[in-house]
Formats: sequence, C-alpha cells, structure tokens
Amino acid sequence: MKEMMLHELDAVREFFLRAIRPLEEKDSGFTPAEGAYTVAAQAMHTALTVEWFHEGTFGSGFDMDFEGHDRAAKACTSLEAAKSRFITAIDAMKAAIAAKSEAELMECYPEGSIMQGPRAALAYAVADHTAHHRGALSLYVRLLGKQPQMPYMD
Repeated sequence: MKEMMLHELDAVREFFLRAIRPLEEKDSGFTPAEGAYTVAAQAMHTALTVEWFHEGTFGSGFDMDFEGHDRAAKACTSLEAAKSRFITAIDAMKAAIAAKSEAELMECYPEGSIMQGPRAALAYAVADHTAHHRGALSLYVRLLGKQPQMPYMD
C-alpha cells in the first residue's frame, strides 16, 4: 500500500507541474472572471489543500475554516511561490507516508472525520482534488492563448 501511495503522489506532482508548465510568472494575476481565483491563487489553493490533507491525516486533524483557506489562497500573487509550496507539500506528505508502517496507513480516520475509511485513501483524495485544479488551470492556459500540455506524457 505504501509504495502505491508514494507512486500516486509522484504522479500527482508530475501531472500538476505539466499542467502549469505553459504558465509564466507574468500570468500569476490572470483570472477568467471577477471573483475567481487568479492563476497564482488557484495553484496556491492546490498546494494548501495538499497541506490540509497532510495535517488532517497525520497531524492535529482537518481544519474546517474554509473561508480562512480561501483567503490564504487568494493572498498569493506569485505562481512560482505557489509552485514551490506545492512541491514542498507533496514532498512532506511523501516523507510522512514513508515513515508510517503499513498497519498505520490502514488505520481508519476517526469517527466524524471529513475523511472516512483507511488513511491510505489520502493519496487518492489528493489526486482527485489536484486533478480538478489541473483542469481549471488548463482552461486558464487556453484563455491566455497558450496550448495546454498533455498531463500524462511529453
């Protein structure tokens, strides 16, 4: 299970970075509509959510202050800062998973948690959430007149 989780997170990182590859730092402030996330905020939201899943699974639990999370994402004005934070978040999650035993990864989330079932579901939840934002950012790429990359291969 552990190796599958680590492999899944490697794929999450690779696919997300490919999705944002056509974007440049100068695109950080682009937004498709008033009130929507900018490029930088969309990427930062993705990074912050990886951290949220990590803390919820291996830390003090899931912080349900979604308005605060939204403000933190919107405060980001740099795609490069968001990209760096995403990479760091994935690396930290991988390190936490690598340090756990298979039995620990199969322990269930506490009753009433936003996540249910074994903690091993973490990698797939991160993959699902990140895929959603990869898609949004690919649309941003098109709206900027650029060509999105195929996320699964060069």
